[in-house]
Amino acid sequence: MRNFIFKAGFFALVVLVSGCRHEEKYSVVPHIEFVSLEKIDNGTGVDSQAELTVSFQDGDGDIGLNETDRNPVFNVDSPYYYNFFIYLYEKIDGEWVLMELPTPLHARVPHLSEEVPESIEGKLSIQTYINNPYSPHDTVRLSCYLVDRALHHSDTIFTPEIVVSK
Repeated sequence: MRNFIFKAGFFALVVLVSGCRHEEKYSVVPHIEFVSLEKIDNGTGVDSQAELTVSFQDGDGDIGLNETDRNPVFNVDSPYYYNFFIYLYEKIDGEWVLMELPTPLHARVPHLSEEVPESIEGKLSIQTYINNPYSPHDTVRLSCYLVDRALHHSDTIFTPEIVVSK
């Protein structure tokens, strides 16, 4: 009987502890998915910018950079100064062509979690330019990916095409 009580108590403890530890676990490589791309009305009739929203998941929560993150990996001259990379494509004669722009569309996403390591998920919204003033083409789409502080790259995702007013 004592052995039965011990086993029943141990089983109850395991159930109780496992019930309290409801942690989402994701890969330490960030994962992003497209949510929306909404044009921003600037009142001029020309579509200049849009708000790109993606959902994200990260298993160790090391997404984002502080303003003070300027060591050689994240300094201005580094490819990882930015951590959210955005590229503009234009549809030219039915084919998607990556545009070489004079200024990159990339962004620096701030720290999303101070409790590293922890699994995090959420949505990111970034305002970006969508109208190439050097081109007459009006159908565009974006590609983007996210890089965490350990330099893990998410998959690259593409937005649906949109038509911009020139």
